[in-house]
Amino acid sequence: MDGLPDAFRLEMTGPMMTGHGFGTQRTLRSTISCVGIGLHSGRKVSLTLRPAPPDSGIVVRRTDLGLELPARFDHVVDTKLCTVLGLPDQPEVRIGTVEHILAALAGCGVHNAVLEVDAPEMPVLDGSSKDFVFLIDCAGIVEQGVPVEAIEVLRPVRVSHGDSYAELRPGAYGFDMSVSIAFDAAAIGRQALTLRLGPSVFRTRLAPARTFAFASEVEQLRAAGLARGGSLDNAVVVDGGKVLNPGGLRMTDEFVRHKLLDAVGDLALAGAVLRGRYVAHRPGHALNNRLLRALFADAANWRFAPPADTIAGWQARLPVAAAPA
Repeated sequence: MDGLPDAFRLEMTGPMMTGHGFGTQRTLRSTISCVGIGLHSGRKVSLTLRPAPPDSGIVVRRTDLGLELPARFDHVVDTKLCTVLGLPDQPEVRIGTVEHILAALAGCGVHNAVLEVDAPEMPVLDGSSKDFVFLIDCAGIVEQGVPVEAIEVLRPVRVSHGDSYAELRPGAYGFDMSVSIAFDAAAIGRQALTLRLGPSVFRTRLAPARTFAFASEVEQLRAAGLARGGSLDNAVVVDGGKVLNPGGLRMTDEFVRHKLLDAVGDLALAGAVLRGRYVAHRPGHALNNRLLRALFADAANWRFAPPADTIAGWQARLPVAAAPA
């Protein structure tokens, strides 16, 4: 790959190309299932991941209700403690905590799949995307022979709340992410991370990062009927300067990595691969959803990347080097 820009040297092999606007759409090779606990409901949840045809995207099927929901930003009905998909006119049709599995699918470059679940919440598993990635690997991934459609950010779009903000900016090939956080708890403090999203980066740097909570808030959440399935097995719990989990952290900056993981899942609700740059400070599910709504509110903000904007098309436009004398 001599002669390519540095940005392309970061990760430009295999699934990276299909996951970020290059190559063909992909789905699961086979069906796979798991059983877990809902983080907020505490209910036992059965989840099945199934292959889906090209151009169908990610669809969530509530098997207990016999209804389907497209995993799309305009079907988000709640963002208080997680991202919840639903139907505004049918409040009983909801599926919460979708961000971790959507992040796993997007991070692994799976564009089409059906997620069957028999409860109003996805299973939390270990609180990260690691176990979902394991399920995807067990099912396998297949190419579908249909080009990936990428949404290219054409101009900056920004949303904010207080000192928190999230922004999408134009960028080169791929999807760059830069997030910073700041918490009063000494165990977290200030953390920041910048990376270019790709399957190997997602697997190693983001997927293992667990959701986190503060000990002072746990009882309040449970009193409100939330976090009933939460435990030290599926969340990092912080008390001032201490991490209460016996095994400690998986990475010293696990907190900001999980914020990035959440953003990958929330932004997957764009309905297609994003090409550009995501920059945020203290983001959350609400800001991420508002950001997508702001992006698509004005047609001047984005476009579908032209078919010629592929690796082959890009290479064809490179200057031809003169032959050696």
